[in-house]
Amino acid sequence: MNGALTDDASVTDAELVQAARQARSMDGANYVDGLEDRDHGLWRDDSGVWRSVEAGNTDEPALRVLALDCGVKRNILRLLPDRGCAVEVAPWDLTADELLARFESGGFEGLFVSNGPGDPAAVEATVASLRSVLASEPPPPTFGICLGHLLLSLAIGAKTYKLKSGHRGANQPVRDERTGRVEITSQNHGFAVEAGSLAAAGGEVTHTHLNDQTIAGFRLKDRAVFSVQYHPEASPGPHDAGYLFDEFVESMRSRRMAGAR
Repeated sequence: MNGALTDDASVTDAELVQAARQARSMDGANYVDGLEDRDHGLWRDDSGVWRSVEAGNTDEPALRVLALDCGVKRNILRLLPDRGCAVEVAPWDLTADELLARFESGGFEGLFVSNGPGDPAAVEATVASLRSVLASEPPPPTFGICLGHLLLSLAIGAKTYKLKSGHRGANQPVRDERTGRVEITSQNHGFAVEAGSLAAAGGEVTHTHLNDQTIAGFRLKDRAVFSVQYHPEASPGPHDAGYLFDEFVESMRSRRMAGAR
């Protein structure tokens, strides 16, 4: 349900209702394109001694991650360095040539595709760039969260659709199909991946939303590419899915999907 807020006491309830009814539809809306200018470059944490998790073992050489900023949450950028990564934040609309050049030069070990607002199908520039990167041999280990999950699904040839009721809140149950373990997750999205199209594109479902059986995560069987629809970086929690960051690090070190058969 749409809503409207104002701090102008002269606006009537009827005017607010009308404003809500006239709100732009999420379908077809590229809200990523409307993000305010953000700082890009090497990520440096400005939160002092605060950490959402205890810093992991950073004795290994730093893994270099290129993070496509579609509206990235700050805690994602904290959790990767906590696991020994150096993160460079890049704009969402890097061209395919620019993105490929970053990896072909050996500058990065992994690609992260962030969360963000709007209809994923409308973010055509990022989908096109990801399609080129994933078609490279070999593609870099790649991890996507929320909008990043949807963009990666489109890049491999799957389809997305608007949910009648989005998934909102910090208590959404998800089953890891690889282990049978149920996680409580934080979610905030209104689109999902069409199951049949994902299977046809070669994607394997790794996580399922237990309230409506929609896809909550997938991976590619032959490449170190995976994503989830929810927010494992949630701060405050739940933190049930923090292991996904560990899997991303493992895939960068081994150049293969963590836990792959």
